[in-house]
Amino acid sequence: MRKVPALGWFVADPVVARQIYNDSTHFSIVSEGAAGHWWSQVIGDWVRDLFEGPGHTELRTKVRDLFTLTHTDALVRRVIGPDLRDLRERLAAGETVDMAARAQILVGRSVSDLVGMRPEDIAAAIGGDPDADQDALFLRLFHHVEELVNLGFGTMASTTLDPVAVARARELATQLAVNVPVAYERADPDTTLGRCRELGLAVEHAAGLAILMAVAGTDTLASAMTRMVAIMHDTDQHRALLAAPHRLPDAVRETLRVTSPAYLVGRSVTADVRVADRDLKAGDHVKILTWTINNAAGDFDVHRDYNPETRQLWFGGGRHLCLGAQLVHSELTALLEALTAAGRPWEIVHRRYRRKVFIPTYESLRIRLA
Repeated sequence: MRKVPALGWFVADPVVARQIYNDSTHFSIVSEGAAGHWWSQVIGDWVRDLFEGPGHTELRTKVRDLFTLTHTDALVRRVIGPDLRDLRERLAAGETVDMAARAQILVGRSVSDLVGMRPEDIAAAIGGDPDADQDALFLRLFHHVEELVNLGFGTMASTTLDPVAVARARELATQLAVNVPVAYERADPDTTLGRCRELGLAVEHAAGLAILMAVAGTDTLASAMTRMVAIMHDTDQHRALLAAPHRLPDAVRETLRVTSPAYLVGRSVTADVRVADRDLKAGDHVKILTWTINNAAGDFDVHRDYNPETRQLWFGGGRHLCLGAQLVHSELTALLEALTAAGRPWEIVHRRYRRKVFIPTYESLRIRLA
């Protein structure tokens, strides 16, 4: 744990990171230097209660059943099951598939369904024809969300956005939520919007939550999907998995450990505290180096057993552990099952990295079965 002038404290130890995550008395996610502060400027100060106040605990308690294994597996089968069958059949037929575009479409479908927004709601928000080509619609959704995420560039030293960035972020967020009031009224109780309605959460707050979930579950999951396909190929671990299919859950865990799409997490210090023999002062910023911590365990290996020290640190920790963690596992598992169904390894025909983006990913990743 070291202090860097003008930036704050950098943490590269899993035990210290978890200590900070579990200490809500001295560390905050909504003060300057943390994600909640960024979001409060975009969708309103009410997110402080959603992130850290009584509303946070109540909301997590009430929607927890939407993120159980049974529920997320059912969502994946229903919403992206047909896409994954199509992927499996195309690969088996010898076709080349662009996994970067496919991942963007898959996450768009699943997040929209989870929130309770239909294709026509998305079309009303960002344009496009929901009847002509839904794949194109979900690609538009991904790029819209990605632009919002990319406004996080330049917030290492401070999460206070300049007026131009705030205006653009609010514009993008408002567009995303334009049809939420309609979706809110008709959404099934098994969706996030429907559950918010049942809880009596104000529609504008439900809209904000829908935006947060869309952003949190789009870029990072698409990144994990695409990079999983690439890293398993590059390390030859896709062959190891084919030889030991019972290791599929380990392959998913290794994917999240090695890619760590949320590669850095910020917290602000709200009261003087001593951590790891360091004296942190109120107002200091803390950066938890998620990618560094997770990758200290070694290279990608589907035979690696569960590591209790890092556990699921790629999903954060404490009361802010990612609510959608199980959905991520369900989606990555279903994708790997589709890729390995033919019992043959895949090969990368062409790849191009996506440049100038906040979350590392691919512009194009074209694969076919070897």
